[in-house]
Amino acid sequence: MTGSVSRPAPRFVDSTEGVRVAVYEEGNLDGPTLILVHGWPDSHVVWDSVVARLAERFHLVRYDNRGVSPTSAPKRAASYTTARYADDFSAVADAVSLGRGVHVVAHDWGSAGMWEYLSRPEAAERVASFTSLSGPSIDHVHRYVIDGLKRPYRIRRLGRALNQFTRLSYMILLSVPVVGPVLVRTFIAEGLRQFQRIAEGIATDRLLHSDTYRADAARSVKVYRANYFRALLTTRTPRVVDVPVQLIVNTGDAFIRPYVYDEIAPWLPTLWRRELRAGHWSPMSHPHAIARAVAQLVDHVDGGPSDRELRRARVGVPREHFSDTLVSVTGAGSGIGRETALAFAREGAELVVSDIDEAGAKATAAAIEAAGGVAHAYRLDVSDADAVERFADEVCATYGVPDIVVNNAGVGQAGRFLDTPRDEWDRVLDVNLGGVVNGCRAFARRLVERGTGGHIVNVASMASYAPLQSLNAYCTSKAAVYMFSDCLRAELDEAGIGLTTICPSTVNTNIVRDTRIHAPADRTGDVAGRRGQLQKMFAMRRYGPDKAAKAIVAAVKADKAIRPVMPEAYFVYGVSRVLPQALRSTARGRVL
Repeated sequence: MTGSVSRPAPRFVDSTEGVRVAVYEEGNLDGPTLILVHGWPDSHVVWDSVVARLAERFHLVRYDNRGVSPTSAPKRAASYTTARYADDFSAVADAVSLGRGVHVVAHDWGSAGMWEYLSRPEAAERVASFTSLSGPSIDHVHRYVIDGLKRPYRIRRLGRALNQFTRLSYMILLSVPVVGPVLVRTFIAEGLRQFQRIAEGIATDRLLHSDTYRADAARSVKVYRANYFRALLTTRTPRVVDVPVQLIVNTGDAFIRPYVYDEIAPWLPTLWRRELRAGHWSPMSHPHAIARAVAQLVDHVDGGPSDRELRRARVGVPREHFSDTLVSVTGAGSGIGRETALAFAREGAELVVSDIDEAGAKATAAAIEAAGGVAHAYRLDVSDADAVERFADEVCATYGVPDIVVNNAGVGQAGRFLDTPRDEWDRVLDVNLGGVVNGCRAFARRLVERGTGGHIVNVASMASYAPLQSLNAYCTSKAAVYMFSDCLRAELDEAGIGLTTICPSTVNTNIVRDTRIHAPADRTGDVAGRRGQLQKMFAMRRYGPDKAAKAIVAAVKADKAIRPVMPEAYFVYGVSRVLPQALRSTARGRVL
């Protein structure tokens, strides 16, 4: 229940068959008109959280479908067809449009009714845009299922058709006269509330149901009897919809699977498709994501520029793999970070590049822009948690939440534990481990809250699984990154966010030049010579940072969990799994 929420009192609009529709208006009366249509077993209350995020900008209109109090509840099941739902929408739109085209967002059976309305000739003049959630057209579902069953030789397609048909088989029970309403009132209505809480993870205080929820659900369940068997037995070719349509596809929907929407583009000339990591009742679980998506579409349809997320969702527009994707790369002033930023930019991404060396970050941004890309440079010390949080705040407020976050910044250090000063040990861990943790803490939460997935790349090293006494602090920091990433990958999987751990070997960058080397007091004179040997060895290896960047981009595309870079990194990774003692023995050799 949500009795503490303040809602406007209804006014009533006359529809067909003598139905009086309860309509609720609020928000900015001078803003674009947005009509929100609910499904079964909900009421207008299901939109509370979405409305709260849009009220300042939009003239918001909600109404209760027929059968949901205080709207009229016709006794005949035939009064609940999607055609009658379309009639109710038409009556409401006439009453509230203020002479303008209206924007619509609809869920479940409310969306099915809107598809019916959009097939009418007057729809293109009355509706400016339509956002559909978990409610495909009955014609679309029928075509997908029946076409799949007609072609049993297409095994994968047949399996999906059967799966979708099975997931809707509960409608048979709800279509039975008397039995359906009784079961809804005594068991199903409360069962769905518990399903929303347990299976879809919606907190109890975010479950949005009216005080008459059970009775409303029992009365309006006639929508199944009115439509299910008719839809099953009647074949209609879907009609072309001339209204801009946005599909928000809930990938975790237990009732409507995402692939049902895969074949509807031919009937929708202007189509956007977004995938949301949510269950069926996304208006309750992800109101922020829905509000953002709707606002972006309305702004664009009403003449504004297309937001990056909206451009990426456009169906049928050719693009590079990472076009309209925002990528953040730390340590991008040189080496692997710079080349990674350049590689993503070449594939269409917009970059946010940061480095403790501000001049280096600006040089990387300039190189991207010279090649026709878009980049924004920042100075950032990744070991400063507060600075990283401020950086994330500014980036997200200015450009949006990055779709890909590459935590690359790091420092080198050579020397045994007993030869390494405490402050140097702390510095290596603060940058190499702390920088990755700070970056993940700042951006992972925002990616989860956004609800549309994303990817994080944490750059570790071959040293993370190869013990070397001459690189004690460095190996420790990278091993910690490796394990931290493994743990975080499991945690973020539920939110649809990928995470890749990159483990390079001897990539020829300036890290050797900048590495601090610590040796026993009686051997400090060997440091310069040892540095020269390492630089020469890295140069002879001829493995530049551009190759490492290419591996990072490929790993993101393939959603790889672990990506060693270079043959020896793969070899050592295998040895670490099969013969770990061999690596421990090797580590005992004499060092600087």
